[in-house]
Amino acid sequence: MITTLQPPHHTEGRTARPQASHSFADHTSRSVSKHGRISDTKITPYPLMTLGEGFFASAQIHSSKHALIIGDHLFTYADLEATARAWAATLLEATNGRPLRRIGIFGHRSHGVYVGILTSLMLGATYVPLNASFPIERTAAMARAAKLDAMILDDSAARVLGSLPHDALPHVIFAPCSDAPLHLAGPFTIITARSIQNRSSFVPTLAGFDDDAYILFTSGSTGKPKGVPIRHRNAAHFLRHNLERYLITPADRLSQTFDLTFDLAVFDLFMAWWSGAAVCTMSPIEALAPGHYIQQKGITIWFSVPSVARLLLKGRQLTPGAFPDLRLSLFCGEPLTRIVAESWAVAAPNSIIENMYGPTELTIACTAYRWERNSSLDACVNDIVPIGNLYPGLSQIIVGEDDRPVAPGEVGELCVDGPQRFAGYLDDSHRTAKAFLTLASGRTYYRTGDLVFVNASYELCYVGRKDTQVKINGFRIELGEIEGELRRLQGVIEAVVLALPISGDHAGGRELVAFVVGDGITKGAVTQGLKRFLPAYMIPKRIIIRANFPLNSNGKIDRTLLGQSL
Repeated sequence: MITTLQPPHHTEGRTARPQASHSFADHTSRSVSKHGRISDTKITPYPLMTLGEGFFASAQIHSSKHALIIGDHLFTYADLEATARAWAATLLEATNGRPLRRIGIFGHRSHGVYVGILTSLMLGATYVPLNASFPIERTAAMARAAKLDAMILDDSAARVLGSLPHDALPHVIFAPCSDAPLHLAGPFTIITARSIQNRSSFVPTLAGFDDDAYILFTSGSTGKPKGVPIRHRNAAHFLRHNLERYLITPADRLSQTFDLTFDLAVFDLFMAWWSGAAVCTMSPIEALAPGHYIQQKGITIWFSVPSVARLLLKGRQLTPGAFPDLRLSLFCGEPLTRIVAESWAVAAPNSIIENMYGPTELTIACTAYRWERNSSLDACVNDIVPIGNLYPGLSQIIVGEDDRPVAPGEVGELCVDGPQRFAGYLDDSHRTAKAFLTLASGRTYYRTGDLVFVNASYELCYVGRKDTQVKINGFRIELGEIEGELRRLQGVIEAVVLALPISGDHAGGRELVAFVVGDGITKGAVTQGLKRFLPAYMIPKRIIIRANFPLNSNGKIDRTLLGQSL
């Protein structure tokens, strides 16, 4: 359902929309101490809003406050809103008023991609992040699958646009950050900065709760990326719970360490933009020294994969009191180890530390565990911090190989249902059916593929993956996809990819190692071949060429023995 946005009001038959007189930051009687501690006083539940409504409510109240910080460039809520209105009006004019259903946001952590997201929301469209640094073949596959109606480019994407096959491109190409014409042969409508005019009177059209807010693509075992549509309703439930849990205020500055193709970036953007706070996005250079970035930008809420913290730990930068101004430190995307949590607690003594967990299909995160300096050590399993408890409104079942619930305390696959569960993969009913567990009652749960158990404190503890899917540096990777690409290379006969501990890394880091059997192949040729089809985070760090693979008693490749052979 699409609705035209007027000044915030209550709509008959729909969830009440926020009034212009308040924002999420004003909606609580609780307080956060200077040490980041949140009191337990009851609050009035936050209203549910779509992603766009949350931003526009903040923009009305906090128009002069900074909403986005990129390097030395500071953008206010008024700046972002005005630019998004002009871009949205320009796009709509280019289509003669025809609604745009899906818009690709093609670029990398730039002003253009962030405003592009808001532009999509103003048009009631679904945004589809595409990374300009990904291999062209992979980007083309995502764009084709998404069936885009338009694409918004930043300068980095404009430079590689000509390399994309024409059948992957939508009819409308919008490069709002460039004055130079784009040279692209074919039946395309190409818009540059010259065509943009001030259209502050443009009235946005916002999507409804059951419309898709965004589509992300995750690694697929068949070599085809999986499209995961997330509805506004899914995201709103996640955001409302976390806003109540963390009480973001207009005084906060949130880190943005994730690329937009990683769903954790949604937390940074909309937790800030629904609260009148600022998002501070890290450039590739700034990411090399994240500790300095935290201090320089005055970050109060840090969110990253644990690997970033491991880098700081290995570099001996998690010194006592290094980050005194952090009040919240959140980690997600891969297992958080005890040594990382302990070391971060020393460096950020005034900060709450939480381990969040959740696959993309359950909308960003669905559980959280708060690290306690005195009691959490004993709760760790295999030196991994627990993932905690499900968010309110979600339901879990832990099943064994027979899909029957396991006994209390036993290990099984975590399956989750509730308002954050996605409806199914993009145009892939077969894969969707395999992803769900349906009980006799008719209730449907998403199979996470993660093995967990419930400890004596009724908290979920992560044990590992049920299959060969792994997370490296926060990216979810199907090892089978990399193996498939290896087998396509000339001279490769067989390949196995494992995620193995990094030698000498006591913080629990892992890296991808490829074992290859072939004829006349070299390590360099294998690496270069993979770079044609896979993004950098999926390229194995080590290539081991073997004459043969060890086999188990069943005649299958013995992956365990192969990993132990190094």
